Amino acid sequence: MSLVRPFRALRPTQATANAVIAPPYDVINTQEARQLAAEKTDSFLHVSRPEIDLPVGVDAHGDAAYQRAAKSFAALQTKGVLARDATPSVYIYAMTSGQHVQTGIAATASVRAYDANRVRRHELTRPDKENDRVRHINAVNAQTGPVLSAYRANPELDELIQAASTGVPEISAVGPHDVIHSIWPVFEPAMLQPLLDALNALEAIYIADGHHRSAAASRVAAQRRAAASASDSADGNQRTASYEYFLTVVFPHTQMQIFDYNRVVADLNGLSETEFLSRLAADFSVSKVDAALSPSKAGEFGMYLAGHWYQLQTRTAPPPDDPVAVLDVSVLQDSLIEPVLGIADPRTDQRIDFVGGIRGLGELEQRVNSGNAAVAFALHPTSMNQLMAVADAQRMMPPKSTWFEPKLADGLLSHVLD
Repeated sequence: MSLVRPFRALRPTQATANAVIAPPYDVINTQEARQLAAEKTDSFLHVSRPEIDLPVGVDAHGDAAYQRAAKSFAALQTKGVLARDATPSVYIYAMTSGQHVQTGIAATASVRAYDANRVRRHELTRPDKENDRVRHINAVNAQTGPVLSAYRANPELDELIQAASTGVPEISAVGPHDVIHSIWPVFEPAMLQPLLDALNALEAIYIADGHHRSAAASRVAAQRRAAASASDSADGNQRTASYEYFLTVVFPHTQMQIFDYNRVVADLNGLSETEFLSRLAADFSVSKVDAALSPSKAGEFGMYLAGHWYQLQTRTAPPPDDPVAVLDVSVLQDSLIEPVLGIADPRTDQRIDFVGGIRGLGELEQRVNSGNAAVAFALHPTSMNQLMAVADAQRMMPPKSTWFEPKLADGLLSHVLD
C-alpha cells in the first residue's frame, strides 16, 4: 500500500499568490473572514468561508453557502487566478516565521493508509465539523485545505527535501502573522522518484493539524467508492482514483513548533475562591507568584484567579507507561477540571474554552478580568514525541492538546477530485 503519491495541484502563479493566500478556514470566524477579504476579490476566503458573500445571518452551513463556494472556486479558475499543473508533482513547501523555518513536502496521502492507521491520528473529531468538510469537498469537487502532518526526522528524506528546495521558489507569498510560504514544484523524475521512494518507505506519518479534513476525505472516498462499485462503469482502477488520496504537507517532526493550548473556565462550580484554592491543595502545591507564569516544565501550571497568578505543581507523577495520562492536559483535566470544576467532557461543556498560546498570557488575564471567565490555566506545550507516542498506541489525546504554529495557508495548493 502506497503512503503518498504525486498530484496535479491547482494553484496560483507568483503573480496571483499574494492575492489568493488565506488563513486556514477554521482559525477565523465569519466576521474576521469578511474583514480580511474585503475588497480582495481573489482571496481564497471566498471559497473556504463562502458565507462572507451571502447576506449577514445566512446559515454558514446551508446549501447556499456550499453552492457559493463552488461558484467562487470556478470563478478563480475561469479568471486564470488558479491554474492546474499538467504533470503530477510533489511540492516542497517551506514556512518562515521570524527566525523559524520548517521545510516539508506536499503530496496526497492514501485514504486506505489512513484507514489502516499508517496515517496516524491523535484527536477525536466532531461530527458537525466532519459534515461541513464533506459537504465542502463534494461542492467544489476538491480538497482545498491541506492537512499538516509530520514524519519522524529521516536524514535521507531531509537531504532530498533540502536538495529540491534550492534556488528561487516558484511561489512565495506572505500569509497571516507575516509568515512567508514558499513552494518549489518537483516535476523532474530524477528528483521526484527518490522523494516518493523515501516517503513511501516511512512506517507512518502523523496528523498534526487537520483531523476533520482527513476524516472528511475518508468519508468522501467511501461514498465515491460505493457509488463507483454500483456503477456499470466501475473498473479495476478504482484504487487509484483521486478521491482515494487527500492533500497533506508533511514536515520532519524536529522542525514542528507546538505552542501551549490554554484553558479558561467560566465559573468555580459553586465554590468560593477560598474553597477552590483549598480543594486544589489535595493534588497540587499552590504558590502565589508576582508575574504571569508560563510553565517551564511538565507538571507545572500557571493559574490566573481574581487578579493574581499562581504556580501549581502536581504532587503525584502520572503513570509513565500511559502516553495519554502523562500529558499535562490530562493531568489538569483528571486532577482539577473534572473533580473540582465539574467539567467531565471538555469537548461539549460550554463552561470551558481554549486559548491558543500564540495569543499570549495577556489573553488569559483579559478573559478573567473582563468577567468572561472565573479562572484561567496556562500549560506547558505538548511535545511532538508525546504526540507520536499517543498516535502509535492508537490512543486519543484530550481535546485541544496542541496548537501548531506556523499554520499552512489555504489557496496555494488544492487537490482536484477528477
